[in-house]
Order: sequence, then C-alpha cells, then structure tokens
Amino acid sequence: MKKRIEAKKRSYSPIKPSGNGSPSKNRRSSQKRSNARYKNTHRPQSKDVSVSGKLPSLENNIRIMPLGGVEEVGRNMTAIECGNDIVILDMGFQFRDESTPGVDYLLPNTKYLEENKHKIRAVFITHGHLDHIGGIPYLIDRIGNPPIYSRSLTTIMINKRQEEFPHLVKLNIHIVENEDVIKVGDLRARFFSVTHTIPDSMGVIIETPYGDIVNPGDIKLDHVDGEPTDKEKEEYSIFKNRNVLFLMADSTNVENPGFSSPERLVHEGLEQIIKDTSGRLIIGTFASQIERIIKIIEISEKYGKKVVVEGRSMKSNIEIIRKAEMLKVDKSTIISVEEMEDYPPDKIVALATGAQGDEFAALMRMSNKTHKNFTLNKRDTILLSSSVIPGNESAVMKLKDNLSRQGAKIIHYRSIEEIHVHSTGHGYRGELEWVHKQIRPKFFMPIHGSHYMLRVHERLAKDIGMSEENIVVPDNGTVVEIRDGGNKLTTLPNKVAEDPLVVDGFSVANIQDVVIRDRKMLSEDGMFVIIVSINVKTGKLKKSPDIISRGFVYLRESQDLLQQTRLIIKKTVENTTKGMNPINFDFVKDNITDDVSRFLLQKTAKRPVVIPVVLGS
Repeated sequence: MKKRIEAKKRSYSPIKPSGNGSPSKNRRSSQKRSNARYKNTHRPQSKDVSVSGKLPSLENNIRIMPLGGVEEVGRNMTAIECGNDIVILDMGFQFRDESTPGVDYLLPNTKYLEENKHKIRAVFITHGHLDHIGGIPYLIDRIGNPPIYSRSLTTIMINKRQEEFPHLVKLNIHIVENEDVIKVGDLRARFFSVTHTIPDSMGVIIETPYGDIVNPGDIKLDHVDGEPTDKEKEEYSIFKNRNVLFLMADSTNVENPGFSSPERLVHEGLEQIIKDTSGRLIIGTFASQIERIIKIIEISEKYGKKVVVEGRSMKSNIEIIRKAEMLKVDKSTIISVEEMEDYPPDKIVALATGAQGDEFAALMRMSNKTHKNFTLNKRDTILLSSSVIPGNESAVMKLKDNLSRQGAKIIHYRSIEEIHVHSTGHGYRGELEWVHKQIRPKFFMPIHGSHYMLRVHERLAKDIGMSEENIVVPDNGTVVEIRDGGNKLTTLPNKVAEDPLVVDGFSVANIQDVVIRDRKMLSEDGMFVIIVSINVKTGKLKKSPDIISRGFVYLRESQDLLQQTRLIIKKTVENTTKGMNPINFDFVKDNITDDVSRFLLQKTAKRPVVIPVVLGS
C-alpha cells in the first residue's frame, strides 16, 4: 500500500523592499564606488527591485525556474510553480573559483522565492552531495523554512551539516521512499531510485494537472557492456504508463559517447589493488564517494587490513554511514592514526582527502611533509581514486610531484588501463539517450552543466526525435512556462534571478562586481596607500606624504618612483585646494586617486588600488 504524507500549508508575509539612499553629489571615483558597494555586500538582504512584479499573472500556466546549475556545475536549484503552490528541487552551492576571490561559496539567487515564500510547500532533495544540499543552511530560513523531503541517508547528511549552524531554527525534515506519495498543496510527488555515486539517490516526479514533471537528479546507469541491468529496467518501467509532460535532466557528461564505467568495475579494481599491494596503501578520493568508501573498508577487512581515516570530511561521512547502518564491518577494522604504528605497513589502508591537490587536505600535507603522523617512503603506494576536476590540473600535478619526491608509487585512473580505479557519477551520452527513451517527455530542459553541455544535451534530444520548439536551454533565472493546458512551451523575457548570492564571511548577499574587481586588483597589482596632512588654512602640505605599498613595488628599491609620486601628490593637493574654503576633503581624495593611479600606470604598467588618507589640521 502506498504511504501518503500530507505537507501542511504555510502562510508567510513576503519580504518588503527597502530604499538604498541617494547618490553622492561629489565627483565619484572608482575607489569611492568600491567602498560604497563593499558596505552593501555585507548587508544580508537582496536587491530592492521586486522580481514578482516584473512577471505576468500565472493564471493556469506552470512555471519552471532554474535558479542555479544551468550555467555551471554546482549550486543546483529549480523551482516549480503551479497554481498557488511552489515546490523546490535541490538547494546546493558552488565552490569559489579564480573569478570570485575571497568568497566562500556561491548560492542560487532566491529573491523570487523570498517574495513568494507563502506559496512554498516543499523542498525535495535528490541526494546528499554538496552541490545539492550545501545551500540549505544559508537559504532555508530566507524562504520560510519549508518542509524538506528526501531519503534516509540524505536526511542524515543534511542534519549532520546543520549541526555546524546551531543558531538556525530546527529543520522540518521528512524521510520518503519509493512507495511514498507526498501531497504538497494541490500537487502530489512520487519518487524513484537512481544510480549515482552515493546511496539513496532519488528522482522526483511532480504530478500536475497537465502531466508529470520529472527530475531524475544526478544519474548514471548500472550496465553490462552497454545493456542496462534488470534492476535499472525495472526502476524506469514506472514511466511506461505515465504521461510525462516535462523532463529536466543532468548534462554533466553528455558529450562523452557511449556508456560510463559502472561502479561495479571500480570495486573490482580496488579489490585487486588492496589485495596485491605489499606495503602501506593510501587511497585518496572524494569524501562524497560514499558507496566507494564503504566498499574500500569492506574489502580491507576481507583481506585482514586495518583502515585509517584522515580528513575532516572523510571522518564526518564515515560517521554518517555508520549512523545510517550502511557499514557492515567490525568496529576494530577502523583504527586511529595513532594506532597505525601497532601494525605492519602491509596491513594498513589509509583513506585520505585531498586527491584534487587541496592545500590543507590530508594528502597534500603528507606530500609536503607537514603531516605529523604520516612520513612517506618508497614502500608506500598512493592510489588517486578520482578524476581531475577541470581547473585543478596544476594543483594535482604539484601533489604528484611532491609525493614522487618521497619515492611513493602513484596509481591514478590513467596509469593502468586494465584496472578501473575511478568512475564518474554522471551518465554518458548513451546512458542519457536510454533514459530519454524510457521517460518519453513531451517537453525537455537540460540542466546541471555549463551552457555548452546543455547545448550538447539539446542536440541529443533532437537526434532521438524531439522537436526544437519542445526544448528549452535556460540560463540561471530563466522563467519557463507551460501554457495552453500543457500544449505550448515558452520562456518569459524577464528573469527571476541575475547574479548569484555569495557566502562572504558571516554574510549572505548579492555578489558585487566592484568588490570582486577590487579583490582581483589587490591580488594582481597590490595596494598603494597615501597619507597626506593638509593645513586647512593654507591648503598646503604640512609634511611630505607617507606612502605604504603592499604587493605593488618593493619600497627600498623604488625610491625614484616614490619621490616622483610625492611631487605628483603635492601638486595635486595644492592645485585642488587653491581658493577652496572650506576644503572639500572628498574632492581632494578623488583627485589624488585619479592622478596617482594614472601616473603609476604610466610608469609601471600596473594598476594598484590607490587609497588616499587625507588629514586636516
């Protein structure tokens, strides 16, 4: 019998916008604008302009709004609006990159949801990876703390992460399984199991008056030589008699032809390596590879080896899988790093974080000899059970170099063809094509990837017979509408989100381009601080300006440049204050910034951030 769970309807007042203040009357310099916007970045609120007011009435249409995850890999979040109900699929974050220096994480923009939080009935989480759950602590309260639904392991992972935020209200979280039917407002939701690199991954089916909206989450297929297993066929057979109106599907690996390597082959390869390695074996992998971690521990126990766990996230996830009762090994199999010396090296398997060359992760500390418990030698074998994430190539090469200098043998996914040591969690083109044919949607929207990946997925859908007018390739914030009783697909001209939100220290706010630009300038060209003391009666300098430089030039070797700069400052101050009573210090600072910046660019081809401090007495 199918279990039914009723989600209570909640009523909330929408956020009211507040004003920004009036612009300055003085001449504005780039530095002045930077200071003003930097202040705004630390205000935990969204921009003032209403998003909802820009959109037409919903009427009897259905809206699908990807708020993140369709211009990048990460921060996945999609909202579905039908009638008086909104449901949300996933709530992830994205790690920063070189384009966002100083930022902790990037989040989906939730302004539209904040304005319509009274309509939000549920958040469905497809699985427990951070690009799907990482945004919950930062966003859930902003949208009214609606009920969260997911499978057992995922809910444990969400609650475990929430412990790091004790000041937040308790989550309203529920466990669902395949046979459950959830009523959320006037909508209903069903679930189905999917294959991914983490247990308890699920797809979501939202039942609407015009048909099903389906999101399988992150998927791959378990198969034998390109033929999906009977278990996969049985799971997807639920769509044989269903009317699927709209499919949104993972695009991460769609450009790779054929089928990906099933995780089963990786388990076989890991078993061979663990069995045959004569010295100490150190395995570096993603802490999120839950299924693989479980198998490594089970195989190690099978061959009488002890497992040492290094890395905070790795320890945390092993604690989670123990709590979920997914780890069926003796308690003595996992030992502390201090106990490692009680066993011969060939009886030790170490699980470590840092296979991507992360600066402070366990593997990197081992490689640069700063790990207090691991000293590598020629008998050690390092297995990197992961692929290289784009952008991490130099960090991974540095890691390999440092490990090699200590004599350790390194095995990675490209070093031995006959043994599989890593497999992706995202299906290749052949797998996605099979999934499309099982689900048979009327309309399609690719998600989870860069724009290029989405376009490749669009071509796949066309190649198997879907017409172009039934496919939409979105940007973050695109409003997709299904109209005419489920017969027409269109996009609205206005978006519900532009820039992402960012976690920046203790604040969650809109990203400010000028702040990011200043951070890049500081990292590339440094800063140049000028301290000027002016006689307010005469407008003359009271003494030679003090100059502080960081990351720009070495002062002791740049005395000629500094002397010329002081002359520029003196001339600028005296020309600016001539006939001025009282002295407009903001105007003086603006002129110093402009003149000195221009001079330094001419002399050095560098653009340091120039910060004048003007004192009057």
